[in-house]
Amino acid sequence: MAQKRVSVTIHSQEKLADGIYSMWLDAPEAAAEAKPGQFIAVYTNDRSRLLPRPISICETDKENGRLRIVYRIAGAGTLEFSEYEAGDRLDIMGPLGNGFTLKDKKAFLIGGGIGIPPMLELAKHLDCEKTAVLGYRDSQTFLADEIGNHAEVLIASEDGSVGTKGNVIDAIKESGQKADVIYACGPTPMLKALKSYAAENGIECWISLEEKMACGIGACLGCVCHTKEIDHHSNVRNTRICKDGPVFLADDVELLSTDEQRERIASGHQTEGCMCGTVKVKED
Repeated sequence: MAQKRVSVTIHSQEKLADGIYSMWLDAPEAAAEAKPGQFIAVYTNDRSRLLPRPISICETDKENGRLRIVYRIAGAGTLEFSEYEAGDRLDIMGPLGNGFTLKDKKAFLIGGGIGIPPMLELAKHLDCEKTAVLGYRDSQTFLADEIGNHAEVLIASEDGSVGTKGNVIDAIKESGQKADVIYACGPTPMLKALKSYAAENGIECWISLEEKMACGIGACLGCVCHTKEIDHHSNVRNTRICKDGPVFLADDVELLSTDEQRERIASGHQTEGCMCGTVKVKED
């Protein structure tokens, strides 16, 4: 199923917050195979937009053969998704990528912004003491109540309107809580900070990377990230987020900004054949 494009029916859709939508799909094959942390590629019905949009799986209902995605309007493609109604059809491919490695350890489930949705399915599957630490811009705390049915919830907001004012690490420090493993999904600056926090505190850390993608199956090399070690087969310091990820052990990848990528290229640090200069696909 993973690399097979199929047509599915939209079961329902609702708006959760400004620009944030929840969509349930009748997709029995994908729902049966999906694991926490995986994603699907969603195609628009506008044939002028050839590339799919990668969207994390928020929740599955295996009994009824349904799959849930929660997404943010980020361009014309996702705007089109938000206009669909129950009964409409669209094409998907997936589930794709790997998922989180479930551990029987005290856990932090950390989501920032649109990295929050995959924490719901993860919280449902983890059988351990767990605390979800969720970072929002403001008081629109979408999915917090639902995740709270499966884990303790700490909230951080940028404007201080709810929970701890600041970021997810501020919320952790304010609570005084500890964990043995971190599962995280969100923007790169948050993941970089969590990687450092985990290293300083001796915590195992798994991160799900967000990246624009093209093929979604590892063929185009349009969504690579930097690795700590050179791959002995390809002789480069890159790996494919869509195929080898999106979940990685934090110690195994380097989270570089665009400027840092440019500096690395200019310095000649990358080996020949490096794809770090690959143009990312922008949603239109």
